[in-house]
Amino acid sequence: MSDYNFGEVTREKSKLRMALCGVSGAGKTLSALYIAYGITGDWKKIALIDTEHGRGKFYADRQDLEIPTGKYMYCELEPPYSPDRYISAVKTAVSVVGEDGVVIVDSFSHAWNNEGGVLDIKSEIAKTRPGKNDYTAWDEAGKYQNNLVNTILAVNAHTIVTMRAKMAYAMELNDKGKTVPVKIGLAPVQRDDTEYEFDIAMNIGRDHIAVTSKDTTFLDGFASVITPELGKELKDWLDKGVNPERCSDCGKVIRPTDTRTVAQIVEGSQKCYGRKLCINCVSKIVRQQKQEAKANAAPPVSD
Repeated sequence: MSDYNFGEVTREKSKLRMALCGVSGAGKTLSALYIAYGITGDWKKIALIDTEHGRGKFYADRQDLEIPTGKYMYCELEPPYSPDRYISAVKTAVSVVGEDGVVIVDSFSHAWNNEGGVLDIKSEIAKTRPGKNDYTAWDEAGKYQNNLVNTILAVNAHTIVTMRAKMAYAMELNDKGKTVPVKIGLAPVQRDDTEYEFDIAMNIGRDHIAVTSKDTTFLDGFASVITPELGKELKDWLDKGVNPERCSDCGKVIRPTDTRTVAQIVEGSQKCYGRKLCINCVSKIVRQQKQEAKANAAPPVSD
């Protein structure tokens, strides 16, 4: 009898596993809070674990923001930033917010390169264990990292981690035949493949625009400022398999604007053009109509 039993698969309700990566000032913390609120609809169902020296408090109950915030659950994680302490904090956070809540780890980078993190563990193993060096110590240190990531991915709550970003470089030959460093984009301050452990990974720039670098949901082509609306869409997809509205012309997910909801955009485009359209495609049609009207209104050229 075979050890492998295959059966027809169906989608099941699942939890969010998301990583947000960005440079300083990109808005990682606020973006994570907005997504979490969109999922829960209740600020007290959000637990933020803060390794950034209390900065996670700055966004609590902010009525001056364009999208106001409320009072969420909060805990400051002080050094050492060991995997065991992260795991304990995450498990405690889950017990506070429950299985429908969201745990935000802000930031996950400290577990890698800060005091007590995996890099420190690797160095300690190399110094104190017989027969170990900076290379062979990775085998044991990597187990701490894997256990940390696997624990976060397995908890019974939605999880969002933020990671600091650094500029990544590669050595390439220039037109003069010299090897020079070339910027190849932003890389998270964590183990190289960490962002791919999550179902969704986004990079956020200084302009606060978030771009998807990995996605298993519906966020292909996402490039926008994060709002609670994204959290609501993700919850519908994760809970019910509900796919968001897509534009009939370009195929992209229809996004809300500052003045219109997705429902209003869909209703308006169907009424005017007989199909669901995103704002960009509506604008394109309007421009074409204006150009055609201008051409038709132009006086005939005399001989």
